[in-house]
Amino acid sequence: MVRGLGVVQSAGSSCRAVTFRIRSVAAALLIVVSAIVIGCGPKNGGTAAGGITTVRLAYFPNVTHAVSLVGTAKGSFAKALGPGVKIEEQVFSAGPSEIEALFGNQVDIGYIGPGPAINGYLKSHGQALKVIAGASSGGSALVVRNDSGIGNIEGLAGKRVAVPQTGGTQDISLRHALQTAGLTSTDRGGTVNVLPNAPADTLTLFVKRELDAAWITEPWVSRLVKEGNGRVLQDERDRWPGRKFATTVVIVRSQFLQEHADLVTKFLEAHVETVDWINGHRDEASGLVAERLKKLTGKALAPDIVKSSFDRTDITYDPLQDSILTFADWSKALAYLKQDRSAFGGLIDLKPLNSVLGKRNVAAIP
Repeated sequence: MVRGLGVVQSAGSSCRAVTFRIRSVAAALLIVVSAIVIGCGPKNGGTAAGGITTVRLAYFPNVTHAVSLVGTAKGSFAKALGPGVKIEEQVFSAGPSEIEALFGNQVDIGYIGPGPAINGYLKSHGQALKVIAGASSGGSALVVRNDSGIGNIEGLAGKRVAVPQTGGTQDISLRHALQTAGLTSTDRGGTVNVLPNAPADTLTLFVKRELDAAWITEPWVSRLVKEGNGRVLQDERDRWPGRKFATTVVIVRSQFLQEHADLVTKFLEAHVETVDWINGHRDEASGLVAERLKKLTGKALAPDIVKSSFDRTDITYDPLQDSILTFADWSKALAYLKQDRSAFGGLIDLKPLNSVLGKRNVAAIP
C-alpha cells in the first residue's frame, strides 16, 4: 500500500517498503552525492545472482500512469522481457522521490512527469537518464473547494494550494499559472501558500477544509470533486496548444540503457502494445486500472470516478517533446533551473521507440 509522500514498494517481493521523507537539505545532499556516483554500481546494473536480470520498474498509483498499471496487470512487460528477467515494481507518489531512487541505482525504467525528469537530467549533468517514450497527456487539473470563493487563478491569492511535491510537474504548472496571473507563492514573498502534500493527504485536508485548492492528477482530480466538495476550476489541457502536453513520460537509467539496450527495446514493444490496447479497450482498461489502484492504495474507486479520470486523460507513447521543453522553459522562469530548453539536447532519445514503431509499420516520431 502506498502511504504518505514518496513511498517506494517492491511489489510481489519480500523487500520491505522504504519511505523517503524529503527534507530540502537532505534531498540536496543526496542528489549531489548520487550524481557523483552514477555509474559506480554493479557493472551489469540490474543483474541479480544466478544470471537472472532484474528490471526495477517505477510508477505512480495514478490514472495518468495507466500504461504501467495495465502492463503489469496483464503481464505484458514480463512476457516481452522473457523468462530470464524479473520485474521488481517500485511505487512512488511523487516524481522527485523516484529520481532520487534512480540516482541511487534503485530504478532502471520509470514512469514519471516531465518536471522531475528535466531536473534529474540537469542535476546529473545529463548522465543519469533518458526520456524514451511518452505515456499520457492531460489528466491534470486545478481543483478548488466549492466554498473557497475562488473563481479564477487570481483568486488563489491568500489561499492554500496543494501540489504533490515541490519541483514536480504539477508544482511547475501551478507556479507558472500563478506567475502568468501576477501572483507569487509565500515562500518567494507572495501571497499564495503552495503546500506539498501526498495526494491522499490532500483529499483528507480538502474534507477538513484545511486546503482551498490543489493542482493534481487523476484519479485525485475526480476524487477531490466527488469526495472533497471540489470542482475543476481549470483543466490543464486548456492551457496548452491543441490541448496536448506530456503528463507522464518513460525514462530509463542511462547505464541500464547502455548495458541492456535489448531489454529496453523489448520493454518499449510491450509499452507500445499496451498503449494501443488501452486506446482500443477503454472500458476494459479502466477496470484493470481500478483493480490495480485498489490493490496498491487499499481504496476501491467508484466507477464514475474511474470514468471521469479516463475522460480527462489521453494515453499515448508520443512524449510530446515540445511540451517537455516548455516545462524546462517554465522551470527556468521560476528559478528552479538556470538553463532553458537549449540545455536538453540529449534528454530525449527516441531511437529505441522509433525502432519499435518501424517494426509495426507506424510512422516514426520526429
